Amino acid sequence: MAIFVYAENINGVYKKAAFEAVSYAKAIADKAGDTVTAISINPTDASDKLYKYGAEKVFNVKDEGLKNFSAHAYAEALNQVVDGNVIVFPHTTDASSVAPMLAVIKNYALITNVIEAPESLQPFRVKRKAFSNKAVMHAQADSQGVVVTVSQNAYGVKENAVSGTEEVKELSVANEDTKVLSHEQSSGKLDLKEAEVVVSAGRGMKGPENWGMIEELANVLGAATACSKPVSDIGWRPHTEHVGQTGKAISPNLYIAVGISGAIQHLAGVNSSKTIVVINNDPEAPFFKSADYGVVGDAFKIIPELTEKIKALKA
Repeated sequence: MAIFVYAENINGVYKKAAFEAVSYAKAIADKAGDTVTAISINPTDASDKLYKYGAEKVFNVKDEGLKNFSAHAYAEALNQVVDGNVIVFPHTTDASSVAPMLAVIKNYALITNVIEAPESLQPFRVKRKAFSNKAVMHAQADSQGVVVTVSQNAYGVKENAVSGTEEVKELSVANEDTKVLSHEQSSGKLDLKEAEVVVSAGRGMKGPENWGMIEELANVLGAATACSKPVSDIGWRPHTEHVGQTGKAISPNLYIAVGISGAIQHLAGVNSSKTIVVINNDPEAPFFKSADYGVVGDAFKIIPELTEKIKALKA
């Protein structure tokens, strides 16, 4: 059983999701008595970063034609390099569009959003999130191979350093049919889907001019910022911060929701959070039913005081 993993990079730089996927692949390899081969497309980061989490071999795919992302072209490139019957992807936006295409090309089963190491390898059986993250199901693959995507912040990043080797693969994959309209890239800020702490806010903030207190609290906590759909729709915050059923689904260790009522569409994107703290001046806000901790009160008084308390604690 050969174990391969797609180590996604953004502008050549490996992100946390890549390390989590490699960690997951290493768990499978240990169970199978095999090794992990990682593949990345046009990386600039050193392969040492992947050895640290258990990749004993790294294939660096070099292809100028793949500088613009195309799920189809990336799947074709990976198909030329991958020679294994278990292929692990992170469950990021881009990787989740490549994984099913590769599964079709190879005629492998596809299991998405897995949250634990597999219960068995033959047949491949694993737990995954289902029904907008409201349920957990046991999925089983009976095909000759399987492609899995690992839910972010579910399995975790686990150091398991090995002595690895690197091999460059020069490819030339056709990518002429790709027209890049927009593609979200790293801006240097903390990646929302990878963040372990997220501070989110809604229309209760009354206007974009009041977001400074949310950003300050996030900075103190080392957190990413997020927002509800209505806030992004009216332009108070960028759409890249929208979490929910039609936005990003996240799984942080701590999710702080400020001035968000807690509609079911919003909950669908955040209910995988380990701990949810809700701050709202409406004691009847639906979000309190899903909260681990709730604070009823004026956010404009609570957030600055909470920020100062955390600063004092850290000092």
